[in-house]
Amino acid sequence: MTSRTRRRLLPVAAFSGLIALWAIVVVLFDVPEYIVPSPFHVARTLEGDFGTIMRNLVPTAVESLLGFLLGNVLSIAVATVFVHQKTIEEAFFPLAIIIRSIPIVAIAPILVLLLGNDMTPKVVIAALICFFPTLVNMVRGLSSVNPQALELMRVLSATKAEIFWKLRIYNSLPYLFAALKIAASASVIGAIVGEWIGATEGIGALIIQATYNFDTGLLYASITAACVFSVLFTSLVSFLERRLVKWSPGEA
Repeated sequence: MTSRTRRRLLPVAAFSGLIALWAIVVVLFDVPEYIVPSPFHVARTLEGDFGTIMRNLVPTAVESLLGFLLGNVLSIAVATVFVHQKTIEEAFFPLAIIIRSIPIVAIAPILVLLLGNDMTPKVVIAALICFFPTLVNMVRGLSSVNPQALELMRVLSATKAEIFWKLRIYNSLPYLFAALKIAASASVIGAIVGEWIGATEGIGALIIQATYNFDTGLLYASITAACVFSVLFTSLVSFLERRLVKWSPGEA
């Protein structure tokens, strides 16, 4: 067995083992379905309510994608300003860290009151969750360029724009994709948290509805659908990273 095949099979085996353990524990201890359903019950619910779950997954996916794009574009722009204007970075970077320390569940109700009960606050919450990891990583990636390469470009009379596009962006891509992989799954969490505060559709609303109705099959099936979407989203970012980044930090 090659190491590549081994790396792919081990997570599948671990996941299958956990599902089997879940089923054994539920049967062995005779756990009521309204507390913890068996994996088979969740699978039947996924099949029976597939249309309902997919109908609610669509708005959550749209909010996650829009929040992901908004948060990361803004963080890259702010990181670019920070790297070129040290005074602004010294003034506002600590402030960004302080804002980051506020729990998102505390900010979410404020955003719903300010922005209404439609899709906008969910997108903003998802964007906020994505913003800070990408900001920190991009500032580090844009700043930690090879001093010799930077000096060489200055000797060759390269402009600030040329240094930025041909050196700093090149150097920051590994840091950027490391943050994007975190942001991909975090944006789904942000959208669901926003839907918990106030929504009539979406995976978050479906989770609340299933909890109030003690429908644990639908509750676990909704969480499973959100997890699958999050994994696919993160896998897409990882695929793009493998296509675009062929070097490690420090090689630029």
